[in-house]
Amino acid sequence: MTKPTRTMTSIDPRLQRAFNPARVAIVGATEDRNKVGGRPLHYLQSFGFQGDIYPVNPKRSTVQGLAAFASLDDVPQTPDVAVLAVGQEQVPEMIRQCAARGVGTAVVMSSGFGETGTEGVERQRVLVEQARHLGVRLIGPNAQGIANFHTGAVLNFSTMFMEVAPKDGPVAIISQSGAASVMPYAMLRERDIGVRYLVASGNDADASVCELALVAAADPDIRVVLLYIESLSDPEMLAEVARLAGTRGAAVVALKSGRSAHGAKAAASHTGAIVNDDVVVDAFFERHGIWRAQDVHGLVNATELYLASGLRAAERLVVMSHSGAVGVLCADAAEHLQLPLANLCAQTVRNLTEIMPSFASAQNPVDLTASLLTQGDMYARTLEALAADPQADMFLIGVPVAGEGYDITGMARDTARFVGATGKPTVVSAPQASVRRAFHEAGVPVFGHESDAIAALHQVSRHARLQQAAQRRSSLPSSTSLAAIQITAAESSTHSEAASLAILEQAGLPLAPYRLCRSGDEAIQAWLAFGPEVVVKACSAHIPHKSEHGLVFLGLQTEQQVREAHEACVTRVQQMGLPPEGVIVAQRVRGRREFALGVRQDPLFGTIVMVSDGGKYVEALRDFAVLLYPFSGQDVIDKLMQLRIAPILAGVRGEPPVDLNVVARSAVALAQLAATHPHTIASIDLNPLIAGSTGEGGWAVDAVIETAGGTHGD
Repeated sequence: MTKPTRTMTSIDPRLQRAFNPARVAIVGATEDRNKVGGRPLHYLQSFGFQGDIYPVNPKRSTVQGLAAFASLDDVPQTPDVAVLAVGQEQVPEMIRQCAARGVGTAVVMSSGFGETGTEGVERQRVLVEQARHLGVRLIGPNAQGIANFHTGAVLNFSTMFMEVAPKDGPVAIISQSGAASVMPYAMLRERDIGVRYLVASGNDADASVCELALVAAADPDIRVVLLYIESLSDPEMLAEVARLAGTRGAAVVALKSGRSAHGAKAAASHTGAIVNDDVVVDAFFERHGIWRAQDVHGLVNATELYLASGLRAAERLVVMSHSGAVGVLCADAAEHLQLPLANLCAQTVRNLTEIMPSFASAQNPVDLTASLLTQGDMYARTLEALAADPQADMFLIGVPVAGEGYDITGMARDTARFVGATGKPTVVSAPQASVRRAFHEAGVPVFGHESDAIAALHQVSRHARLQQAAQRRSSLPSSTSLAAIQITAAESSTHSEAASLAILEQAGLPLAPYRLCRSGDEAIQAWLAFGPEVVVKACSAHIPHKSEHGLVFLGLQTEQQVREAHEACVTRVQQMGLPPEGVIVAQRVRGRREFALGVRQDPLFGTIVMVSDGGKYVEALRDFAVLLYPFSGQDVIDKLMQLRIAPILAGVRGEPPVDLNVVARSAVALAQLAATHPHTIASIDLNPLIAGSTGEGGWAVDAVIETAGGTHGD
């Protein structure tokens, strides 16, 4: 069924206090800082937490130099959050004590719950039921914990923070996995990028990774939210994260595991989670302006550029280097990512010609040559000339080699000044650590390899466009104009083709002319009306795929052939033990291209529409587009032009383009119909929709509507 639209999700103040606590209890606190119960206590004291710390251990009077308490009942003031580092059999009693003491949130580090199998799943269900009844929020179980490096409230047992010193910064890392939280942390710290929040939420039994991300995204200082998700169980909450971040230009980048069949199985065994259809997850991320990373490297690679220039839409790239080879390599990498190089305007070329030696290239890629060694001001003057070009949206500066004679400090300073003056996304590629250090200290995003640099430019520029489209879609109205259409539940779970087409006609879809005939004479009259070419096919709600049963007839030339086809349809349906509802005689229409459109209702994501090239190889070729309602007709066309068949749709060898407007209008109408009747329509299968050339329109030829509560096979 279609999920209800929620304009804003409130943030639970109990979780907010857990992220920024004044008082913390560590239940199961130990003297050994290398144990789960000792590590958070060590971190709180090492990283400057200024609040109260209450170690709870009935066997000790002090733990790590702090006064210990026998139970939560004995602590002097109510903690904002309690860390539970105890055996799983003790967790329910600790939750009871949390509730009795007024603790709002428990970080349950204990394992042995949903990640361990059937018994653990039931144990986790009972725990969540208890916690919700008592008013305690759970992070976990099986959680590595949370960390706020701004306040020093590090309630986390990872070893990473002993090895890689934390630094506060405008980045939040929210992950279901412990390892997948500290890997990006280490990679960012290696680049000297600070992280404020780090969360490893474990089983997400109560507070989901999405809800925890919402708490972090509410911090106005956070400009990049990095997510690792194994199971997306609360998409509405994640949509709110994206909306909240988008209002101030912050970026949300997600790594969703489970793309492959083996990955999906591993993710499920890791958290006991139900893995979502990955194609739908892609569509959801796009719908809400979330960039999807392919791996951990991709999750963090563009962070420095996000922080330097923000989400800024850009189309055309300028490459500048003092090596022609680097310029060519960068141009190749840009083309691979479909990042076009800017065509410099004539004035820019003239200006560059005056600056550069005669043997240098004043075109894009711009080759400064080794003259950079002898002409100290050439670099800054070239940047100034390029800055004025209206085609130049973003810049990659390659510094493949430098040393004695190169003013790298001055180049870094000039680049930083250029970025500050233009605001255009700019990155530097340099294999030498000393060169990277100079640009980094000047505040310029720098990479060791040009492919990473171009990938970052591509990501930030395309992410900005994605976020803009998401904000535009958020204002699309949900149509109610189709509410008057009466759709009754079908006895066989599906409506017949005739009944389905009648509903689609009311929804505004263009149909191939047809008649439902109940006698041979009626079939002949339909043939005379629609001929000379018609299609004769059986009509039964019990037979959604007629061709598989020999119930479709083509090439009929005479009245006798039409009558025989009608009789054959009736006879074969009766032989299958099914009641004949009639025979459809339809005009055989011809166009440029067949398309398949499908709609289904998803309990998490709402109304989902698939549009693809038609034919029987749709699933095998997997060249299709998926959209989440609501969307516009232009959204449909944009998605179709991303398919492998896009060049054919645009017209080749003198052919006119295919009429994609009729496909777009049909997809929007199907989505509106299904979204308006979410409790009645389970799915719609329209295959084929035949489209003509631009301006000719098209025709829906065959369709099946499945009613809610029913299923049918292919």
